[in-house]
Amino acid sequence: MPSDQITEAVAAITTLVDASDALCGTTRLVCIDGPSGAGKTTLASAVAAALAAPTVHMDDLYPGWGGLRAGTQRAQEWIVGPLTEGLPARYRRWDWARDEYAEWVQLPSSEVIVIEGCGAGALPAGKAASVLVWVEAEESVRRARGVARDAGFAAFWEDWAIQERRLYEADRTWERADLFIDTTEVRQ
Repeated sequence: MPSDQITEAVAAITTLVDASDALCGTTRLVCIDGPSGAGKTTLASAVAAALAAPTVHMDDLYPGWGGLRAGTQRAQEWIVGPLTEGLPARYRRWDWARDEYAEWVQLPSSEVIVIEGCGAGALPAGKAASVLVWVEAEESVRRARGVARDAGFAAFWEDWAIQERRLYEADRTWERADLFIDTTEVRQ
């Protein structure tokens, strides 16, 4: 995303966060969701920096290429559930090279936590989002970005896209979004 679009989006998101209530214990979750290659990670980095908030990447929660829905369940189990109960949150990072979960990552106590990635705002964890942002782009644009970022993704693109469609059709995450961003025309 170009810096002016990022600046504008970050300003809109921080305004929404400032006006929001904590729905996850005392923590306000900012969930940045949307299909692969849309620009979620780029936006989340800027939002987290502006809010001095830790970030959880859904890529760290999925148990491999077939684990989109399981990753959303891990977000609920390891992050949202404990925070809602006033407990510290931690998650086990998926090691993509070894194809297994690795070390536990402890989240620092924070008034705001950013969760980004496909399924970040999916239910049930999405109910705890103080701010939900939907980022999307046309599929051809997203695929080109995704494969440029990780050439190994090309072999898994179709299967992952099927999981995304199933999740988003069932959950209709974009309908609950507080902010909708289309990055189709944006060069990354």
